[in-house]
Amino acid sequence: MQNRRVEQARVIDPIDGDVTERRVVEDVDYEPLDDPRARVVTTPRAAVVAQPAAAAVDEVQATAYDPYAARRRTSYKLVQAIWLLFGIVEGLLAIRFVLKMLGANEAAGFAQFIYSASGPFVAPFNNLFGNPGSNGSVLELNTIVAILVYMLVAWLVTKVVWLLAGENRSATREVTTATRARLD
Repeated sequence: MQNRRVEQARVIDPIDGDVTERRVVEDVDYEPLDDPRARVVTTPRAAVVAQPAAAAVDEVQATAYDPYAARRRTSYKLVQAIWLLFGIVEGLLAIRFVLKMLGANEAAGFAQFIYSASGPFVAPFNNLFGNPGSNGSVLELNTIVAILVYMLVAWLVTKVVWLLAGENRSATREVTTATRARLD
């Protein structure tokens, strides 16, 4: 008894997008025996066009992920929040320094707001240095020291947070799925 088997496959390479057509035509000769469990099929060599090993795969999906990415992202956001908080304090102190240096009117609403908001941050450094001034403008050296100290404190706090909560490990795990399809 003679049977013909035709197998067709279309392969798309996921890397460079090459399309490869493959067709296998095979003549199968076998003679049925009386006992169906003892059936033997002899197959001649098929006329196959040589294709690379990946030609039998229709679709390959590779997924790479980092299991530590979520913890690293959370730590990064926490560090950024700390820098934002200290950045606001530094900005208030810098505006205070400029207003004092330019001799701004202390009765003005904006100057009052800046002086009252930055006052608690400059308080630990009051009377550390004498503040030279003339004609209403004051060079507040205490504010410059406060800016430097708070910058160092911010750097130190972010480093400690990153060491305690940060994740500096990285691992990439790949999951590859191959799908084979035959057209008969």
